[in-house]
Amino acid sequence: MQTCQILGSGHAVPHRILTNADLEQMVDTSDAWIIERSGIRQRHIAEPGSSLSDLAADAVKQALERAATSADEIDLIIVATVSADMKFPAMACLLQEKIGATKAAAFDISAACAGFIYGLHLAKSLMQTCAYQRVVVVAAEMLSSMVNWTDRNTCVLFGDGAGAVVLGPAEGNSGILSTTIHSDGNHSKLLYNPAGSQHVLTPEDLNNNFATINMQGREVFRHAVASMTAALNEALELAGLSAEDLDFIIPHQANNRIIEAIAKRFKVPPGKLIVNVERFGNTSAASIPIALNEAIQNGTIKKGATVGMTTFGAGLTWAGAVIKI
Repeated sequence: MQTCQILGSGHAVPHRILTNADLEQMVDTSDAWIIERSGIRQRHIAEPGSSLSDLAADAVKQALERAATSADEIDLIIVATVSADMKFPAMACLLQEKIGATKAAAFDISAACAGFIYGLHLAKSLMQTCAYQRVVVVAAEMLSSMVNWTDRNTCVLFGDGAGAVVLGPAEGNSGILSTTIHSDGNHSKLLYNPAGSQHVLTPEDLNNNFATINMQGREVFRHAVASMTAALNEALELAGLSAEDLDFIIPHQANNRIIEAIAKRFKVPPGKLIVNVERFGNTSAASIPIALNEAIQNGTIKKGATVGMTTFGAGLTWAGAVIKI
């Protein structure tokens, strides 16, 4: 069956940078404490009232330009996010208007940090079964909108951003070689935001930081390392490859401890590991496409490179992919 490849990529982040020194003035923490536990030195944070769909549109426009594709050629838009502009309509529809993709179908998916690879998995399948020729997969998050800025264990971790790719039919040996997705709702309470239809928010809830990220960090770390390892191993097996065949690995940019654990499991030398968590923090679903686009644009990842990607998020969800650029 027809497979697909990445024709172009892009990313966008807010202009405002929140450093560890800034956080020292906001919460009981220190630059040394944050770096030791996460490796993060700064993160990009959206200004109040900003629109995540605007950020996503900037990323998509870059990807379209690099793919030499016009908006009216897009058949489908998939947006992975847990922090959309509004409850409904889907942010994909808002994005569709902003980029002028009048012929596209559009919908959102919710898989937290695993959202981008979930999106690739869906896009690949739909291109094979529905004969779509151009699909945009976007991962965009504004987690600053749901961070509890008094909780030093979580507020230091997250940043805002968007990453996008344009997919088209594969040519030569390039393409998405494999994808794999998994979930386990038995562990949903390890990482969650309780706000929703089950609990209509009150002013008191907002004052008490009810509608914010809750995380059991140690348990999340344990599951993340095991699941991300399993996901990449499965993706490699599906592609008929081994870890030694990969030119690069892009793990979800959650924190340095998880990234280092993944690198150790796959015996990855530093030059093969794509890491930017120090500058962006954990941007959830957007972390892998932001890292991918940066590495392509700065010349680290070149045409013909084989890249493994693995991720883990709330749900619990986890996913892996192998692509040839």
